[in-house]
Amino acid sequence: MDKNKIARINELAKKSKESGLTDAEKAEQKELREEYLQAIRKSFKAQLDNIEIVD
Repeated sequence: MDKNKIARINELAKKSKESGLTDAEKAEQKELREEYLQAIRKSFKAQLDNIEIVD
């Protein structure tokens, strides 16, 4: 996930706390958060797949 999308997630979160979001912004935030979570899950799975247990 690129830095611009992460910055946008943070910007929407800050705006949500300060003044609230419009319906369009809420939908955008939800979509960006889901994309972010998918990227994290993919990265974590890749790390787990590369672990090799040695006795």
